[in-house]
Amino acid sequence: MDVVAACRAFVAVSGHGSFTSGAAAAGIPQSVASRRIAALEEHFGARLFDRSSRAVRLTSFGRDMLPAARRLVDLADAMGDDAERARLRPLRVAVPEICPAHRLATLVVAARRQRIHLEVRPAGPRERARLCRSLEVGAGIVAVPEAAASWRVPLGLAARTPFPAPTVFLETLRSGRARTQARRRILIQPEDDVAHLRDPLTRAGQSAGLAPAQVTVAPSLVDAAAAALSSPDLLLCSHQQAEDFALHWRPLADPRLIRGYDIAAGVSEDLDQLSTVLHSDIARCLGASDGDPGPAGGSAPGDRPTGEPA
Repeated sequence: MDVVAACRAFVAVSGHGSFTSGAAAAGIPQSVASRRIAALEEHFGARLFDRSSRAVRLTSFGRDMLPAARRLVDLADAMGDDAERARLRPLRVAVPEICPAHRLATLVVAARRQRIHLEVRPAGPRERARLCRSLEVGAGIVAVPEAAASWRVPLGLAARTPFPAPTVFLETLRSGRARTQARRRILIQPEDDVAHLRDPLTRAGQSAGLAPAQVTVAPSLVDAAAAALSSPDLLLCSHQQAEDFALHWRPLADPRLIRGYDIAAGVSEDLDQLSTVLHSDIARCLGASDGDPGPAGGSAPGDRPTGEPA
């Protein structure tokens, strides 16, 4: 027997003095109300209503039980309201600040269709890790090495002019003999200022004979992109980012650089929702392929980027 449903019928009938009116108020057929009250009476072993006349009157036992039945119905309603509020409470997620706003908005909409209410908080890689540690967010999309990543984004170099070859070799960026020849810098945006990306590129640059200042971290993505748009400097970025800035993009021949992401969450349910239900939507935000990216850089794009990275 559903005690709450039976008590709800009991309270409704007692309030209206009629099985017909009480059942209508409770939104159930009269026969259902009668069965539920009869089951409640059998459960308690005493009559709740005096049915000896046309009017429905509470018995002395029914009058004594009515306050408790009302409390139970009120408590059940309150629990339902609390459950709805808890279900609608937003899941705060720290996301890369490089994610385009329109893609984040699409992610939030996709989550709502799955009855997941996201509240995104864009931040850099170190800040996202801090927010997760301090529990200021429920989950975070954190930067990790490729081997530990759920999402992978191949990186390459972007420039304002076309590249002469399908891949870029760092040796070709060495300064020429003429002292007047400008040194082309590789600008690392803050999102990629993490050890598993920055350090291999720095070491490879040194091995290729680049000057130390030719591999440098830019203050922001906007500063790095502006330099690439207005000078010979190169922006280390994803194919999607190059497309957004209308830059020409090519993968690096060596080292193979993959921007990796994974979910950090304090609750396993949040982890499952983000890593499975919203996996494809998060991939689009990050500019990652939904599956394994395959060889570094994928197939070589044309002089102008035309789609998502492979």
